[in-house]
Amino acid sequence: MSTSPHLFYFTVFFFIFFFTHTSATDHIVGANKGWNPGINYTDWANNQTFYVTDLISFRYQKTQYNVFMVNQSGYDNCTTEGALGNWSSGKDFITLNKSQRYYFICGNGQCFSGMKVSVFVHPLPSPPSSKSAAVAANASSESATPLILHKGLRALAIAAVPFWIGWI
Repeated sequence: MSTSPHLFYFTVFFFIFFFTHTSATDHIVGANKGWNPGINYTDWANNQTFYVTDLISFRYQKTQYNVFMVNQSGYDNCTTEGALGNWSSGKDFITLNKSQRYYFICGNGQCFSGMKVSVFVHPLPSPPSSKSAAVAANASSESATPLILHKGLRALAIAAVPFWIGWI
């Protein structure tokens, strides 16, 4: 019985996808409290780690609030003059494309009541070198094994689906 080249390519694709795929994190400002007055957004931001390509999202009543991206002066003085961006949909998703500090305020006067947040976005971590990956593999804990095994089995199971249902 010969092995189909489609199976080989399909399996390779899924293993590469599941072991190398990274996804951005969506940081919902204020978590379950959203973008509203009376929330300490400095504490919220200090408990988050932002990386390039992550999203910061604002959830609020669109008839009451809005979001402006400003520079540090606009943030410190609660002014929207020279704003770098503004949103008012009530469910705004903003991609953090650069490693830098971002400043966001509510532009309808609520900034003075604390509706402002500043976040620092870190660069994406470098992939480990082959030497450090080998050291990490030798030093990995037993608890990491089930995760790797689980991902590998999941990829294998997905790769086998076309055969089970007769596509290939």
